Amino acid sequence: MKRYLAIDIGASSGRHIVGWMENGALQTKEVYRFPNGVTEIDGHLCWDIETLEQHVKAGIEKAQAEFEIESLSIDTWGVDYVLLRGDETVYPVCAYRDARTEAVIEKVHERMPFSELYRRTGIQFQPFNTIYQLYADKLTGRLNGVTDFLMIPEYLMYRLTGVKSHEYTNATTTGMVSAETGEYDAEIIKALDLPTHLFHSLQKPGTAVGEYKGIKVLLCATHDTASAVEGIPMEENAPYISSGTWSLLGVKTSRPITDKAGMQANWSNEGGVGYNRYQKNIMGMWPVNRLRAELCPEKPWSEIVAEAEASAFDETVDANAPAFLAPDSMKRAFDAALQRKPETTRDYFRCVYRSLALSYQIAIEELEHNTETRYDKLYIVGGGAKNGFLNRLTEDATGKKVIALPIEATALGNLKIQMEANA
Repeated sequence: MKRYLAIDIGASSGRHIVGWMENGALQTKEVYRFPNGVTEIDGHLCWDIETLEQHVKAGIEKAQAEFEIESLSIDTWGVDYVLLRGDETVYPVCAYRDARTEAVIEKVHERMPFSELYRRTGIQFQPFNTIYQLYADKLTGRLNGVTDFLMIPEYLMYRLTGVKSHEYTNATTTGMVSAETGEYDAEIIKALDLPTHLFHSLQKPGTAVGEYKGIKVLLCATHDTASAVEGIPMEENAPYISSGTWSLLGVKTSRPITDKAGMQANWSNEGGVGYNRYQKNIMGMWPVNRLRAELCPEKPWSEIVAEAEASAFDETVDANAPAFLAPDSMKRAFDAALQRKPETTRDYFRCVYRSLALSYQIAIEELEHNTETRYDKLYIVGGGAKNGFLNRLTEDATGKKVIALPIEATALGNLKIQMEANA
């Protein structure tokens, strides 16, 4: 019986999940879990990439102690990357929440206006998109002598195999991949005067990379949302929310939609496994998690949700406002945005849950307008799918039947791609 290992790493935690087919059904077992998070180095928010690598290898060892593993693959969040000079890692590895791109966004748009970037790539504007991070590196001299840039999961697989790979779905999150060709856009690279040798032909999910301790290493859809969409057991093509630190809300389309309406509403076109993911990156559980850390770190989530549901606080905020991206205090950010301050902890949580549901409503209305399609259902996967109160608020706000699947959709998609590649 062939067994496969999905290593799924998010912004706050990672997990190793072994999967296999038994009696026609996919079986899974989590064998290792570890924490993740940003650290501050010289005033910048960074990833501890060495510790991540140690956890990746420790989890593989744990899986091998229990199972014979046919293949493995790694997925993570998008946009972030590691620079290399030959085989030497360039430190620090900056995180997307770092503010270093703020000073270069206008400079990038002077070289190529955002309207042109969107027409070419269909990628929504986010201040942390790879294109702005790389240009910040260029202006500070960090690209001097650099031979490679690898997205985070590809870097970790390189550390396992010694092979440098460039996977398509994750590359689309850079904001530099042509929506038409599915390869890096040479005109964007030329306009920004970035080193052309950094940008290689892109590989599809399922491509073999190499081996690690006798295990085949394959590319899944290394952008975690792309794998998550593959892992959703949909009966039809319906909108989805991959609910984690961020909420990725979208739908599968046969081709990118790069029109003015999509640009103005900041919709994205990211790579899928044989399809386009027309989606929007909106706020997820980040403010909820930060409020808990600040107000009641020891309180179980079940109590927090129950108390929020019992609260009568009726004000909301724009959950996608920049003020909630990386504030020193999430509580103070909510206080500043509200006309009437919450009186109790439960009021803050009711406010944030209602605000998230309203942001989903707005995004669904935009999606239906831009795709000229009416949808009846909304699939929710990921950590947020476990929150019954938020699911009910979302159903009420959107008017859609919410199908909440509290499954490890990303790991399931990762495993599915490996199984198909090994079939």
